Amino acid sequence: MEPRPDKMTLMDINKMFSLLQPGDAEEDSGESEELSRAVCQDDHEALAGLLSQDSYRRLINRRSGWGVPCSPLRLAAARGSVRSLRLLLEHGAEPNARARLPEWAANTAACSGPLYLAAAYGHLECFRLLLLHGADPDYNCTEPAVLAQIREPKTLLETCLRHGCRADFIRLLIDFGANVSLPAVPHSDGPGPRSEGLQLLLHARAHPKSLLSQSRLAMRRLLKQPGCLATLGELEIPTALAKYLQHQP
Repeated sequence: MEPRPDKMTLMDINKMFSLLQPGDAEEDSGESEELSRAVCQDDHEALAGLLSQDSYRRLINRRSGWGVPCSPLRLAAARGSVRSLRLLLEHGAEPNARARLPEWAANTAACSGPLYLAAAYGHLECFRLLLLHGADPDYNCTEPAVLAQIREPKTLLETCLRHGCRADFIRLLIDFGANVSLPAVPHSDGPGPRSEGLQLLLHARAHPKSLLSQSRLAMRRLLKQPGCLATLGELEIPTALAKYLQHQP
């Protein structure tokens, strides 16, 4: 019989929270809190004014707040603040999770990036914008070291299916190249019909992507390289093709 793990004490919790706070070398003069405050108040004009200054743009990915610090982008995704989220992404906010948790504190929530939050709270337009700006459609994380700390990482497809997210979320993930073979298919409790999202996943597994869809994925992978995404609107291509690359109707 394996020994039961020791219970976490209040001292352990305080230690964990203290490790999550910025160190002396990371301190700022409150700029990161101002960014987060503008997002919380959904004041996109104030946010735009802050992001026009270099001192604030440098802190765009900085987490602030006590307890478990949160970046401005995660706040915007959780609150469904589309205009604030778009501003942050346009100014270089990182759409993928980059956790700072120490190894001993790793858990299944360590990689709950902005894409997971947008799905959990049903903010479809925030979800789409994050994917358009390079959010990873599988784990919302591109760092193997971070994923390795999570005991049982769940893909976004599996998370959306298990939590009953609308089929539109599943469709977007598939369109943006999520690996449809990764998620475990949830078992139905009864003989009732399958959800629309599950039907979309099973259809994607059974039918290979069209050449047009694969070409769009290849083009967007190229555009993910630094400095390339903003050039999409400058490409001399037909309007219909430009809209297709941007996943617009």
